[in-house]
Amino acid sequence: MLVLLVLAGVVYERVASAGAADRFPAPGVLVDVGTTSLHLQVTPGPAGAPVVVLVAGSGETSLSWRDVPAGLADVATVVSYDRAGTGWSEPATTSRTGEHIVAELHDALMAAGLDGPYVLVGHSMGGLFSRLFAERYPDEVTGLVLVDARPEDDAARTAPILEAEGFAGNPPVWLLSALTETGVMRLFAGTLLAGSVDPEDQDRFVDVVADPEFFRVRQEEADLVGSTEDAVRGQDLGGLPLVVVARGVAQDYAAAGLSTEAGQEVEAIWQDGQRRLLDLSSASRLVVAAESGHLVMRDQPEVVVEAVRDVVAELR
Repeated sequence: MLVLLVLAGVVYERVASAGAADRFPAPGVLVDVGTTSLHLQVTPGPAGAPVVVLVAGSGETSLSWRDVPAGLADVATVVSYDRAGTGWSEPATTSRTGEHIVAELHDALMAAGLDGPYVLVGHSMGGLFSRLFAERYPDEVTGLVLVDARPEDDAARTAPILEAEGFAGNPPVWLLSALTETGVMRLFAGTLLAGSVDPEDQDRFVDVVADPEFFRVRQEEADLVGSTEDAVRGQDLGGLPLVVVARGVAQDYAAAGLSTEAGQEVEAIWQDGQRRLLDLSSASRLVVAAESGHLVMRDQPEVVVEAVRDVVAELR
């Protein structure tokens, strides 16, 4: 009976997922970068305006930025994109190191005729990739906005606390893949995705985002992010305009299984890391999104828009 249930689930998922491309067509275009093709969504701006590149965090896609591109269209050309193996982009064919991720993004921008100058806007882990982009292509980057971005030493500083708490991290890739391929993710999306994907986005998440390649890539990015942390450790951006946007509302650590004390310690380390990011540039400033958790672009998109507009204004 168990085998029959699994087979029934697989058939259900294949039937239910048929036509997903028609239900949720790619809003942008696929750009060939040699090793894969990346999905870029470009919101055109005024002639001669800088190009703002939105770099999503771990497990996020171009969909994460919501209304931010529209809020910047009068001052910049805005690019949101999906990293290889996520969203509408094609599967990754190289390891998910920051070096490969940054090179693919640069190649995609070149292939799309978007040669900058760039203002990089990186959320969470995307902040590390944005910083690496600025490190590898310094002459092409004229500003940086880090949206509750992951500091390069956060994992090392919080590891002893999480280990003591027995924190397991994300569910294993094989389990998430199985839930997707057997239709369980689709049938019980309201329960399984509660707190991580807004209800109005769950159908699109199941049809566009949640597949085995996505979960594999997300885990590989996390496993290999240490090389990116090493590459940007001690980074000096000189006088590059930099805005650090930090969340004002702490994470729900109890939901992740952490004690109150451990949660407070982890949050204090994160907030300290946000302030340390200000040392990257002599032209930096801090903005606190007082009513927002980690997903600032969802909770307070106007804060992100204003921060980017401020950086763009400095370039005039």
